[in-house]
Amino acid sequence: MSKLRVQSFALSLDGYGAGPRQDLENPLGVGGPELMEWFFPTRLWQSMYGEGGGETGVDNTLAEAGFKNVGAWILGRNMFGPVRGPWPDESWRGWWGEEPPYHVPVFVLTHHPRPPLPMAGGTTFHFVTGGIHAALAQAKAAAGGLDVRLGGGVATVRQYLQERLIDELHLAVRPVLLGSGENLFQDLDLRALGYECHHHMQGERALHAFLRKRS
Repeated sequence: MSKLRVQSFALSLDGYGAGPRQDLENPLGVGGPELMEWFFPTRLWQSMYGEGGGETGVDNTLAEAGFKNVGAWILGRNMFGPVRGPWPDESWRGWWGEEPPYHVPVFVLTHHPRPPLPMAGGTTFHFVTGGIHAALAQAKAAAGGLDVRLGGGVATVRQYLQERLIDELHLAVRPVLLGSGENLFQDLDLRALGYECHHHMQGERALHAFLRKRS
């Protein structure tokens, strides 16, 4: 059965998944790149955006696992770009250049319609105005029995957690304190929502905690 998975979701010790004041110069918010310092040295990141090489330890193994058996993605609008409100035009095509790393259909949550955006490498962005349930239904249909990966951001993951729609959640916890930004756990009682931490392991630069929804 197809699952909705959150993978490699970087989090600070104080629970922040993004820093404040996200904009074009700070796509992860101010201080946000500190959360991703576990990922940047990995072979996976270096193969996508670096010059090759990269580390092949625990962090890399778990990052690579996040792309396996995934047939579609869901993203919040802020994960697609910094544009707010109605789309002024179709010039913004994402953070990733002409070949995004997804290579499968991606469903972007938004309040403002926009035609599908096909990109190189098999990625097509579909803009969903019907809410989180509609996006999940469309993503599962497109995934063809494979899993759907929920890429974030924080507000989007929180919405799906509140509805108990996420089956598995992999958190990469970095030993840093952001102090402000978008807090994943604020006003969420994951235990009451039916989630448990069933496994954890130490990587080179992050502690990896695996949560799942209890049967």
